[in-house]
Amino acid sequence: MFQRARAIPGRTLPRLARARGPGGLSLNQAAAWASMQGLAKLSDPGLKYRLDKAVPFLKALMEQQLAERAGSVSLHWPGRFLRAVDGTIISQRGSKGSDWRVHAGFDLGTGGFSYQELTDKHGAESFERGAPIPGEVRIGDRNYANARPLHDFRTRSGGQAEFIVRVRWKSFSLSRPDGTPFNLIEHLGTLPVDDRAHEVMVQAKVDKKQNLPLRLIVVRKSAEEAEKIRHHLRRSAPRKQKAVDPRSLVAAEFVILATSLPTDGYAAADVLAAYRLRWQIELAFKRLKSLRDIGQLPTRTPEVSRSWLYSHLILALLCDDLSQDFLESSPSGPD
Repeated sequence: MFQRARAIPGRTLPRLARARGPGGLSLNQAAAWASMQGLAKLSDPGLKYRLDKAVPFLKALMEQQLAERAGSVSLHWPGRFLRAVDGTIISQRGSKGSDWRVHAGFDLGTGGFSYQELTDKHGAESFERGAPIPGEVRIGDRNYANARPLHDFRTRSGGQAEFIVRVRWKSFSLSRPDGTPFNLIEHLGTLPVDDRAHEVMVQAKVDKKQNLPLRLIVVRKSAEEAEKIRHHLRRSAPRKQKAVDPRSLVAAEFVILATSLPTDGYAAADVLAAYRLRWQIELAFKRLKSLRDIGQLPTRTPEVSRSWLYSHLILALLCDDLSQDFLESSPSGPD
């Protein structure tokens, strides 16, 4: 349940929120603008009170926008569509850390956000966010390589949604399909020095009774890239007051993916290519922060911050819709 602020029409609240948020107006300026436009006569405290109370309404409005696009299907593989997931942090003004986190899914076919969720800094990145949709292939970085949420993601979809995640050498407790232990670092040491993708079928421990079947795809990095990562590991270890784990130096030489996609119809090279499309959600977050100035909040209290952030996220979705309308329109001109 949500309450709309008293005496303010529902269609007016989003306009006030956008003026205060993406519009960059102060409370005083937004109240004056509302009066000049004939929308409402409000004092600064009155506007702040109404925007604070409007947070559930703005959240519901954002969720409605997302629900309308949830069925978008853009096929890259027959019967499949790709969605990248990621999170980005937002800081309060003057803060040196992370205060809020926006979690999002990005449809790589339509080029727009498929879901968004706002949490405080404690909200972890997980496949538990965003309902799975049949035919979806969800793509995540190493922060999403966790057996329990991946298992639950597959279960919630009834086995109709798949995943591709990047893997750290210690992300999972692995065994072979027959239950015998599988040592990933030892396996990496047996791979030939080439640029081919190599595969192995394993399972990750979910709990005492359940395992998650995985298809690991491994490809060797260039010598220059591997050495760059090893150099970073050696330099950062003293700052963390830790010794470099030799296994990390071995794993630095490889890109390791885990997927639920079967081998039939989904070649390893194609899975790697799909994962590389993740950069598009990172670019979308950069646009969100730079073009809509969402990178650092001018607000101080939690409710005002939520109102300010939701108004920006709503505007981002509107811009996605407008850009799609533009791309789908045919150029016009003289016959």
